[in-house]
Amino acid sequence: MYQWRKFDFFEEKNAGKSNRVPEEVSARIGCCSSGRGKVVIGCDDGTVSLLDRGLNFNYAFQAFSSSVLFLQQLKQRNFLVSVGEDEQISLQQSAICLKVFDLDKMQPEGSSTTIPDCIGILRIFTNQFPEAKITSFLVLEEAPPILLIAIGLDNGCIYCIKGDIGRERISRFKLQVDNLSGKSQSSITGLGFRVDGQALQLFAVTPASVSLFSLQDQPPRRQTLDQIGSSVNSVTMSDRLELIIGRPEAVYFYEIDGRGPCWAFEGEKKFLGWFRGYLLCVIADQRNGKNTFNVYDLKNRLIAHSIGVKEVTHMLCEWGNIILIMSDKSALCIGEKDMESKLDMLFKKNLYTVAINLVQSQQADAAATAEVLRKYGDHLYIKQDYDEAMAQYIHTIGHLEPSYVIQKFLDAQRIYNLTNYLEKLHEKGLASKDHTTLLLNCYTKLKDVEKLNIFIKSEDGVGEHKFDVETAIRVCRAANYHEHAMYVAKKAGRHELYLKILLEDLGRYDEALQYISSLEPSQAGVTVKEYGKILIKHKPVETIEILMRLCTEDKESVNQGASSDAYLSMLPSPVDFLNIFIHHPQSLMDFLERYTDKVKDSPAQVEIHNTLLELYLSNDMNFPSTLQANYIEDLNLGVTGMSRAESNGKYVADRKDSAKEKDCPERRDKGLRLLKSAWPSELEHPLYDVDLAIILCEMNVFNEGLLYLYEKMKLFKEVIACYMQAHDHEGLIGCCKRLGDSGKGGDPSLWADLLKYFGELGEDCSKEVKEVLTYIERDDILPPIIVLQMLSRNPCLTLSVIKDYIARKLEQESKLIEEDRRAIEKYQEDTLAMRKEVQDLRTNARIFQLSKCTACTFTLDLPAVHFMCMHSFHQRCLGDNEKECPECAPEYRSVLETKRSLEQNSKDQDQFFQQVKSSKDGFSVIAEYFGKGIISKTTNGPISAPRSGSISSSSGL
Repeated sequence: MYQWRKFDFFEEKNAGKSNRVPEEVSARIGCCSSGRGKVVIGCDDGTVSLLDRGLNFNYAFQAFSSSVLFLQQLKQRNFLVSVGEDEQISLQQSAICLKVFDLDKMQPEGSSTTIPDCIGILRIFTNQFPEAKITSFLVLEEAPPILLIAIGLDNGCIYCIKGDIGRERISRFKLQVDNLSGKSQSSITGLGFRVDGQALQLFAVTPASVSLFSLQDQPPRRQTLDQIGSSVNSVTMSDRLELIIGRPEAVYFYEIDGRGPCWAFEGEKKFLGWFRGYLLCVIADQRNGKNTFNVYDLKNRLIAHSIGVKEVTHMLCEWGNIILIMSDKSALCIGEKDMESKLDMLFKKNLYTVAINLVQSQQADAAATAEVLRKYGDHLYIKQDYDEAMAQYIHTIGHLEPSYVIQKFLDAQRIYNLTNYLEKLHEKGLASKDHTTLLLNCYTKLKDVEKLNIFIKSEDGVGEHKFDVETAIRVCRAANYHEHAMYVAKKAGRHELYLKILLEDLGRYDEALQYISSLEPSQAGVTVKEYGKILIKHKPVETIEILMRLCTEDKESVNQGASSDAYLSMLPSPVDFLNIFIHHPQSLMDFLERYTDKVKDSPAQVEIHNTLLELYLSNDMNFPSTLQANYIEDLNLGVTGMSRAESNGKYVADRKDSAKEKDCPERRDKGLRLLKSAWPSELEHPLYDVDLAIILCEMNVFNEGLLYLYEKMKLFKEVIACYMQAHDHEGLIGCCKRLGDSGKGGDPSLWADLLKYFGELGEDCSKEVKEVLTYIERDDILPPIIVLQMLSRNPCLTLSVIKDYIARKLEQESKLIEEDRRAIEKYQEDTLAMRKEVQDLRTNARIFQLSKCTACTFTLDLPAVHFMCMHSFHQRCLGDNEKECPECAPEYRSVLETKRSLEQNSKDQDQFFQQVKSSKDGFSVIAEYFGKGIISKTTNGPISAPRSGSISSSSGL
């Protein structure tokens, strides 16, 4: 005890005031209790007084007629359980009884005083429970209103009363502790309840033993914990449900299994108590006869307060204070100082270890504990005890800003301490990117590969969360720890960073390709897009193989018969990877060719074919960016390197030119095959962009492809324009033979354009003109006058070229003129005959001489009907109201229908112009319309029925 430090962590409350029990409490104090914000005092005159905060008198009432022996204020309900001596009713009954008061209910008594409602009175001693002196008293609130009352006697027995006393529903049982001959050794000096879940136990102390009763057993089972006991008032219970017993040599703690730790405090223990984890002890010094009140902090091994006191009769704890009542009715109130005051006291004495133990034992918040640790660390840092200072700073992680500690240890001589702190910071997951950078730099500066391995390659599954991945990779790369950077990237699933190290730092292209092959298709596609340029440059064949696996179906899906359209739509398209071939067009061409050979119905066929056409038809297979890069590289050549460039460059250029000359025709053949194969006859539109294909052919002067496209698009005039531009007369005539045949869907007007071309050529082309005139004459495409006008513009042509053609045309025209003259004469004769017949019908009478009916061929008799067309019928052979000749009416009706149809067609202008346009001789079409009278401006009136008949009867004829 003398080795323990003493501190004034407690102070006297209400200093300067008269701390005494109020004068209203005039009798001798027999017992005290506290709880629910009040102090209850029982006196030997039977009164009970209640004091409020500051020991101020509240009120008093007469509880018993003689004296109050024991009191206990309940916690859960505002009940006061008391034991006292009342007036004796009879000699057979004991005067000692138990009363329960409800302090919330007051009963008026007289005019000036009030007493609480007494809800139950119980005689303690009965015939079954003989009377003895009560030495201890304890009440347990099991489950309100159920109480368990333990009453210790001087004969070693414990009377237990359990139940609802207010309703007199109780049960009694007796516990026997010791059965010794002397009462002084068997008296119950202390009791303590221990409730642990469903287990209910009772400690019982006598001067000669310590016992434990298990009340959940029936009957209760007794267990002797020690053969040495204690006297009255030196027994208490801790907040950890331990029984504490004070003896002259020490203070002992008891658990349910026996004696526990003990603390050697010398002196007679007159009072023991427990307050907020502190042990309260009033010790009498036998040498000088003085009493000392000590407050022990057992956990931190210090005396929190020590003060000399008079003779103490009662010890209470209420309002956060410790209350000592002396024999002279004076009182001492001691309260605990606040944590800040206690810590300041310790800091002034540099007792940081004590301060740390204090805040931890007081269960202070983590921030307060961290502040104490920080001050202790600062103290050690000033003393240059860096290792121990860092040990304290590490405990502040999570509450103290890390930069506060880091800046103290940035010196190279203290890098080990800084490394330790940063490691702990990462273990707790509180490190930022900068902390990770700093820690890895510490490892690299120390060249501590082992620790770097532990930090990077920890197998506890926390490595991917305790530091920033990108920062770790960046620092390891900068320090040339590439293997560590790769490990972190691979473990974190950062495939792009893993490949970046392999390709940019190490140049291990085969390993990079193997790693990409092991990834999921989606991840592999992303990595190839990012690093494909490097891979294509160094490993083009292997990279193309990976791209083929990514973009095409695998064997399993094909064998299982999976839907190819649905599967292809899920696969990446080759178009997504075009950017990686920007400087390697030959590799791009190989990749796309392999893809198109394997996949025939790709969703990106148009884009793929467009790209292939651009590669096939380009003259140099170089992209503009590549040309620009080569140009800049050439400009960067110094003067000193000019001779080498002149010697080597010429050879390289010659090799490139020869390769281009050999490669270009082959590529163009591929381009032409692609143009034809991607536009099959059954498709209306090709599987490439026609406009782009035409532009590519024109830019790269690829006439074969251009002619094919024009011909497929039926742009025949553009086809012959290409031949005209190339001055290919033979090909021009052959093209017109193929495309100018109207019977095969051609355009005969091409011959007219060809003749015009030769007429404006300005050179001798008599042979070609004669051949062209043959086809013009055969199909009668142009009139001779137009032919003469076109050919007259070419001064190199003579009349002999067209003499035979003109002679034939004149002879043919003469024959046509003669045929037309004969036709005119015939039409005039027919017209004259028709007019004469019309005139005869209008002016002369008709004589009907038929003797038979035209319909039935029987002899014609009356009544009969004769028509102007010289047909006669029986009237009975005709229908009702029939006014037309049945024989001539159908023919006449068809003529009328034809005329009506022609008149209707005359209003359809689109049909008229279409016939004019499609006809070889538009003038003949117009003449035909005039001849049929459907373009005449004259409006014909209604036409009456021709040759209408007249009915002749016997009298009419």
